[in-house]
Amino acid sequence: MKGLQQAIAVLLIGCLTGCGTLFTGTTQTVQINSVPSGATVQVNGTYRGLTPTPVTLKKGSVGQMVTLSKEGYKQKSFQPQTVFNKVGLLNFATLYLLPISWLVDSCTGALYKYDPVFYDIQLKPYRSSKE
Repeated sequence: MKGLQQAIAVLLIGCLTGCGTLFTGTTQTVQINSVPSGATVQVNGTYRGLTPTPVTLKKGSVGQMVTLSKEGYKQKSFQPQTVFNKVGLLNFATLYLLPISWLVDSCTGALYKYDPVFYDIQLKPYRSSKE
């Protein structure tokens, strides 16, 4: 009887968790490079390191705002691109049991992933006032 209870518990956990959340998580690491290197990286205003650096971002339908800055160069902000996470299609397997898996993946952002995962950013120097 105890084994049956454990099996039911595992089945319920699987049904109540979105496939994207379960298999690919709610965050993803992208690589941020810049020319010149050594630029400060901020994500939504929070310091994350100096380029080149891997940065962990929360998943969602809209990418988080990444800002690069370096003395003598113009600040550059961008939102990494997100696309549909195909792992989310596995939610169709649980759709007949509980449609909650789509809701979970949607709320956690796991229905999306960052693509590309490498960003090479060219910073533009400020022009001197003597030019």
